[in-house]
Amino acid sequence: MKPLLRGLFLVLPCCFGTVVDAGEEVGLMPVEDQAAAPDFNLPGPDGRTYRLAEYLGKPIILNFWATWCPPCRAEMPSMQRAHEILAPEGIAVIAINVGDDVEAVREFLADTPVSFPLPMDRDSVIAQRYPVIGLPTTFVIDAEGRLAFSATGEQEWDAPALLDQVRALQRPR
Repeated sequence: MKPLLRGLFLVLPCCFGTVVDAGEEVGLMPVEDQAAAPDFNLPGPDGRTYRLAEYLGKPIILNFWATWCPPCRAEMPSMQRAHEILAPEGIAVIAINVGDDVEAVREFLADTPVSFPLPMDRDSVIAQRYPVIGLPTTFVIDAEGRLAFSATGEQEWDAPALLDQVRALQRPR
């Protein structure tokens, strides 16, 4: 493991096991100061470069994950379903991989195909700019580019109550 990654994960607990059951009330935690979401410019396993600035103007679900993290892997199918529901509404789902190499992400995609962007933060530089406290951690960014909500641990991203919280961040048409 690279020294920068080792330092990050000594501070961060890895792989939270929090799961939201279907019968539980779903909710995202509001981010108090609603700071601007730090921009990123990261390559994806598909060879494309992804920038947060390309998605601003609409809500964004921004997830931080790793292939070696069981809760991260477990929530990916619900993130794909959320992407399929929200993309036609102009809401983006992006999952930044933290620390894996291209081969590991491609192997993951062979088992769990997703069609939303998977930028790769191989040296954890971007994860350190966000208030990530473990993996998976997800932020919901409002249409103005501010951190509005956060969630730590595995979530059911296609739960109707959670989707409604994200939709509420859309600009009026």
